[in-house]
Amino acid sequence: MIKNENQAAPKTFTSYLVKTVGLSETEAEQLSLPLTRMQYEKGSVLLKNGDICKHSFFVEKGLLRSYMLDESGKEHVIQFAPENWFMVDRSSVYFNDPSESYIEAIEATDVVLIGEDFMCQAAEVSSVFSRYNDKLLHNHIRQMQKRINLLLGATAEKRYLSFIDMYPDLLLRVPQWMIASYLGITPESLSRVRKELAHRNFKPS
Repeated sequence: MIKNENQAAPKTFTSYLVKTVGLSETEAEQLSLPLTRMQYEKGSVLLKNGDICKHSFFVEKGLLRSYMLDESGKEHVIQFAPENWFMVDRSSVYFNDPSESYIEAIEATDVVLIGEDFMCQAAEVSSVFSRYNDKLLHNHIRQMQKRINLLLGATAEKRYLSFIDMYPDLLLRVPQWMIASYLGITPESLSRVRKELAHRNFKPS
């Protein structure tokens, strides 16, 4: 079940615009007021393969993941999005291409739907937002490039440590098999890496 909750400006997103982006409270309220807030139950699929992605999803509460299926049906996790993160299929939302991925709620999740009209309006209202959005895009590209490099050439341990650095609060919120999928290793390999790190870090003196 999915509930569409109409309300005043989403408070968490408004706060994000003020504290993180640098907008004034008046600007943030003005921009947030028309936005739609959705509540998804755990396991809900927000975007399916073949759909056109119409929005970016800003996570106010909860946790999303994006993943793809290969030809054998095996899942490959692309990204996680906890609170105050965005998730979107950029190719689909910006070029109107059918999505090749899925977006799923790992937990009961509240999101704010961010459409292209919001981006245009925000850019008109505030030059600060334009600069921040540009920085956000370039940071996303940088992180994806770093991840590609890790998947191609790094050890399982280095990939895991990079995951902890990227998502320090998710180790107890995400199933281990999903973390292994994100890292491109087997759950058994992940278990070995965790045991080896624990042995080195907590070995009795």
